[in-house]
Amino acid sequence: MHYAVPRLLYQAKLLEYFYTDICATKGWPRLLHAIPSPLQPAGVKRLLGRVPTGIPRERIIAFNHLGWTYAQKLRQARTTDETTAAFLWSGKAFCQLVLQHGLKPATGIYTFNSAGLEILQAARYQGMDTVMEQTIAPRALEQELLLEEQENFPGWETPLGKDTHLEEYTLREQKEWEQADTIICGSEFVRQGIIACGGSGDRCKVIPYGIDMLSFPKLKRHRQTEPLRVLTVGSVGLRKGSPYVLKAAQKLRGKAVFRMVGPIGVQTEAQSLLSKNVELIGPIPRSEILAQYAWADIFLLPSLCEGSATVIYEALATGLPVICTPNAGSVVRDGYEGFIVSIRDVEAIVDKVELLASNPELRAEMSDLAIQRAKEFTLESYHRRLMNVLVS
Repeated sequence: MHYAVPRLLYQAKLLEYFYTDICATKGWPRLLHAIPSPLQPAGVKRLLGRVPTGIPRERIIAFNHLGWTYAQKLRQARTTDETTAAFLWSGKAFCQLVLQHGLKPATGIYTFNSAGLEILQAARYQGMDTVMEQTIAPRALEQELLLEEQENFPGWETPLGKDTHLEEYTLREQKEWEQADTIICGSEFVRQGIIACGGSGDRCKVIPYGIDMLSFPKLKRHRQTEPLRVLTVGSVGLRKGSPYVLKAAQKLRGKAVFRMVGPIGVQTEAQSLLSKNVELIGPIPRSEILAQYAWADIFLLPSLCEGSATVIYEALATGLPVICTPNAGSVVRDGYEGFIVSIRDVEAIVDKVELLASNPELRAEMSDLAIQRAKEFTLESYHRRLMNVLVS
């Protein structure tokens, strides 16, 4: 989904300009390509990966100084309060720069949560169509869930502490919903979160994401050996439900092996406990992710808060049955391509893993259904769904 919206808008001849905080194809970041790859720091590699393919350079306006400064602020943030302050600063600064450049001759705008309020306000004043995308459940809901998890699992992550900017951030999101003619949500979970936080459900349009099926082909899995292999992809931490992966792994020792791929965001003691029960791979390049899906027999994501987790689309496309929560915002249908379990329900996770471990015929059936389901959510189908909303 990287740069999918501006690319699809350009393909539909609806893109006047694409504003972004930083990218590798405009201004000074282009010079970073001169650094030999082995010598590139991780931050430089991430920046060089920000390439808006399929969008002409003349349509891209990048505020590189803003993007670089924002990255530094996030890197230096030591508390939730400081992180939220960085989010707010970036969103306001981005809007100011966009408005300085001007919105015309466009007749509509498309923004993303927390980075579009002043743009939306100006666009409405000018009589333009206003669309905003809520990429994850509202911050207030996310914060509530994380605070509960920190009480349930003290010592796993740095305590959130008092966030003096949370009210301002929450109010900013709510004002964006008010200014948007249409609110794009990746899942029903996001839509329900907006309603719970005072937003208009009528303005919300649920449009599941899509993936490039050519990048995630069906993978052959004819292993007859045991135990079952369970894969989780995403950051290791409370929001992704990592403690419940750990508990399931402890209960299923000898029946299933668990692997977690992604940045590790937990404290040393929690990481040590995880590593005794789960194989922790850490972050890997995107080019290596297929090998991880090929290793697995099933995919597990017991997230507490998402928008619509793209790793689930990828897992389905490669033929993995999926166990996830409603909060993962997935397109999985319970009992068909996998199972939907309630958040924090370790026993349900264990039951479903045991069922799939003991029933290879069910795994094979769900694998076939997973691939068919993924074909309904390609980039092309996402384009059609998005255009149906934007041009209606």
